[in-house]
Amino acid sequence: MSADTQTLDEAAVAGYLQEHLPGFAGPMAVTKFQGGQSNPTFMLETPTKNYVLRRKPPGVLLKSAHAVDREFRVQKALEGSEVPVSKMHVLCEDDNIIGSMFYVMDHVPGRNFNEPAMPDLTPAERGGITDEMNRVLAALHQVDIGAVGLDDYGPAGNYFERQVGRWTKQYKASETQSIPAMNELMNLLVEARPADDGQRTLVHGDYRIDNMIFDASSTDCRAVLDWELSTIGHPFADLAAVIMQWQLPSGTEGRGMGGLDRAALGLPSDEEFIAAYCKRRGLKGIDNFGYYLGFCFFRMAGIIQGVLKRALDGNASNPERAMKVGAFVPVFAQHGLEALKRG
Repeated sequence: MSADTQTLDEAAVAGYLQEHLPGFAGPMAVTKFQGGQSNPTFMLETPTKNYVLRRKPPGVLLKSAHAVDREFRVQKALEGSEVPVSKMHVLCEDDNIIGSMFYVMDHVPGRNFNEPAMPDLTPAERGGITDEMNRVLAALHQVDIGAVGLDDYGPAGNYFERQVGRWTKQYKASETQSIPAMNELMNLLVEARPADDGQRTLVHGDYRIDNMIFDASSTDCRAVLDWELSTIGHPFADLAAVIMQWQLPSGTEGRGMGGLDRAALGLPSDEEFIAAYCKRRGLKGIDNFGYYLGFCFFRMAGIIQGVLKRALDGNASNPERAMKVGAFVPVFAQHGLEALKRG
């Protein structure tokens, strides 16, 4: 087994797909995508069509993490909606095939941007793609969850109460050192939680530009990827996640827009992006946005702490990057505190 195809039994996959995926025919070439840390993802190239396989990682996993079956279900439900997704083909829940659950979907060709500043594009292209990102986000939050069969995709009740509780448990299960800022942030998110305003929508959970594929020659979005954290919840968490990333340092490491002259680059300010989103959804505005932003920094700190723990345990998809990313947990916690206190 080569380094490119680590953790994947190619013969078992090919045999399974020949039986369960109409039209599939080898030979099959497999390449592991190096991006991402959670669910190992592979390109499956065949003479007639290319597919993508996502699987749960091997090893001992946190309860409810790496839910590839949920990824499959939500993307299947969104087929034909205003939210572009890849076409889902098969979900294999039998761990005996390759050692863990996996699903296979179409490979969607197009452009993927690692940084929201999109340094290689013109100002007009940057503005168009960012506005398309805004449009897709508003469309996601206006999906009729009952009509697409997702009303039971997440529990009822206060989304932020549930999420803070969940990620606090996840963080503590992965904790490798005591971080005072993280402890303070977890406490404040409980104390300062806004009253539930009744909004209950589909949420992506990790909505950002590098989880999207855009058309090769236009600003149209072809697919939103990586639905592992999706659920039924509060839409402002997704919106705040976009703004959270933008506040990080620019460049390939921070992958944010901190310190950039956005207007000169054709990019909206935080306020302009939020206003465009509110207009698309018919909202007058958003009170206490700092809470939602602080929550997103907290959740990201919890996610990368889990990445770090998997690296230390030998189960990370990309161990070297996992160790580097894990060092930013205290930074995210501090950003979360600052956002929460600004309100």
